[in-house]
Amino acid sequence: MSADVSPEYAIFLNGGYGVGKSSTLEHLGDLLAQVGRPFSLMDVDWFHRSWPPADPDNVLVEADNIAAVWKRYRSVGPRQLVMCGVISTPAARERYEAAVEGPVRMVRLTADAEVTRQRLQGRYSASQRAALEWHLERCDEIAVRLDAANLDELVIDTSALAPHQVAQRTLHHFGLLGNAALA
Repeated sequence: MSADVSPEYAIFLNGGYGVGKSSTLEHLGDLLAQVGRPFSLMDVDWFHRSWPPADPDNVLVEADNIAAVWKRYRSVGPRQLVMCGVISTPAARERYEAAVEGPVRMVRLTADAEVTRQRLQGRYSASQRAALEWHLERCDEIAVRLDAANLDELVIDTSALAPHQVAQRTLHHFGLLGNAALA
């Protein structure tokens, strides 16, 4: 990407709880920096975290927040947008595309149910038991919903991969890895 050309699409790491989206997002930023590609990272969970909800599930607030932050990021120059979250319907994808004013190309991360549960259990402390139980109760249902939606152009099983390996495979898919080899 030359300095005067904006990326044509946003990359969206899609997947249920505990599959490695946030960890992979961080490694994608590291790899993009290594190959000299300007970027912006967004974990969309942080754009709707407020209570009580302003709208059902805060989806409209989330879209407005993403649009505002993306506008600010773009104001300092072209960059590759990489996001992570959950998109399980065409309407949700369209909402994200409207927020970033361009196409969203999705990579779904998956993991075996037992791996997902182990990751979730490692994420929460004893004082966060309610949050852990909430995520454990919903992780299988979200995986089924994402599978049925079939919105992703690439699916990566993260069960036996480290986040940097998932990041490498993602960037390789989009031709953004430069000359760096896959691990």
